[in-house]
Amino acid sequence: MTPRVRHEELTAIRPLLAAEAAAESVPACVEAADLEQSVWLRLLELPEPPPDPARWLRRAVRAEVRLAVRRARRETPYGPGRHLAAEALPSTEQQVLAAEQRRTLLAAARRLPGRCPELVSALISRSDPTYREISRELGISQGSLGPMRSRCLSCLRTILATGVASPVRRGNAP
Repeated sequence: MTPRVRHEELTAIRPLLAAEAAAESVPACVEAADLEQSVWLRLLELPEPPPDPARWLRRAVRAEVRLAVRRARRETPYGPGRHLAAEALPSTEQQVLAAEQRRTLLAAARRLPGRCPELVSALISRSDPTYREISRELGISQGSLGPMRSRCLSCLRTILATGVASPVRRGNAP
């Protein structure tokens, strides 16, 4: 393939790349211009042009976005004079408060009607299951999970607001 043909092909896909990058960019992770540049680099590193440039372009853009999101999750920004290790770990007090909140939430969830306790427990599971996994586990259609979740969370808000789920203990009583 001659350099002239490759140049014409690259010029032809420039608007598509700009549109894909703008549509797929995630402002918190990667800007559209950076995404375009990464995909151009990928394309120019190929030994020969892809058979279907438009399809390859869409896949490459999405792959670059996934990489950027993963990279953003791993990176922890810090400035001068701040220690990364001290900020990464929650304090003992924060850990105790988080554990107490979780216990209160689970106690309130157990008081919910119907299948709500199972659903709320699955939603706050540390394994972070998808809707598909939850629907399979509970034997509920995936489409009904959203409305059911809304009803359950409404009941949960009511229980937590009234304090029914966590009775106040006084003194040394068990």
